Amino acid sequence: MNLAFCLFKYFPFGGLQRDFLRIANECLARKHNITIYTMQWEGEKNPAFQYQMLDVSGMQNHAKCYSFSKKLSKTLATNHHDLVIGFNKLPDLDLYYAADVCYQARVKEKHHALYRLLPRYKTLRSLEEAVFKAGSKTKILLISKTQQQFFQACYQTEDERFYLLPPGINKDRIAPTDAENIRKKIRNDFHLSDNDILLLAIGSGFKTKGLDRTLCAIASLPDDLKSRTTLLVIGQDHPAPFMKLAKQFNIEERISFLGGLNNVPDYLLAGDFLLHPAYHENTGTVIVEAIVAGLPVLTTDVCGYAHYVNDANAGRVIASPFNQNEFNQVLKEMIRSKQQRIWRENGIAFAKNHDLYSLPEKVVDRIEEIGRERGLLS
Repeated sequence: MNLAFCLFKYFPFGGLQRDFLRIANECLARKHNITIYTMQWEGEKNPAFQYQMLDVSGMQNHAKCYSFSKKLSKTLATNHHDLVIGFNKLPDLDLYYAADVCYQARVKEKHHALYRLLPRYKTLRSLEEAVFKAGSKTKILLISKTQQQFFQACYQTEDERFYLLPPGINKDRIAPTDAENIRKKIRNDFHLSDNDILLLAIGSGFKTKGLDRTLCAIASLPDDLKSRTTLLVIGQDHPAPFMKLAKQFNIEERISFLGGLNNVPDYLLAGDFLLHPAYHENTGTVIVEAIVAGLPVLTTDVCGYAHYVNDANAGRVIASPFNQNEFNQVLKEMIRSKQQRIWRENGIAFAKNHDLYSLPEKVVDRIEEIGRERGLLS
């Protein structure tokens, strides 16, 4: 089939963007043609794909998104594609990959009624409504079951339009047979002994991921633990505000910002705990990546994939509403706990017995199923 893949921006270290590329590559492996429509692309381009860069107007992000949606609609009206797949909320989609939480539900929860007068709100809500409103033709590829209830409460979306996907983590996240050697190498690079405590914060979008909560928790540790603790922050974002916060807490020497990395699996093996106290997170793929690598996790229950921590008995989950003192206390307890080895072994065992990997294949299965329903595939 001739497929259109649409997203606002591509950059190499975003979770949505990684999913996008893996799904596109799976389509390519099944001999489908892909045209990518975007307003910004950072990183290498695969010559097997066609790229349509759409120029947009507007100073603010929501204005650019609106401009992109309008230009995309006009372009799609003249370019023939069998199916249009969107990775952001846009009109005229056949399928939407639901990587984002329900915007309307978050606005109702977090913002005053006057917020709804802003152009940003009106734009983002209209884009979301185009996908989820009752009667829309768009099928929804759901990666977090918990979000379905919010979309349906806001837009009365029909049940049959949702298709729930398994996680889709790369199998290179599974702890390999030489995990201990990799662990020692990374820890040696940072001059860490077996007695030192290596915490990881992974993910682009430091504010959303709760990096401020993590810094506060480290600052609260008793001196005998704090003096042995190092936090490595991996992800593409602006570190300056968080470096300033670390200095205020007098822990700046304990924190290193590494930027986006291609060898994240090695760090999952090297770490002692993943801290992911997100404010909101549709899934939290890094949570499952840590589990299968044998890295114990401390996260919040707002993450769609947080339940896997409990399912695997591979760490702790902080219940809502979030309480910083509770998070601080649980981190201290986990560091001192004798369960670290059990959490690690449980995660590795869980990886062998559960489907945590087939998201790209399942997405393309669904694309092809719709193609057959419409007579586009035999």
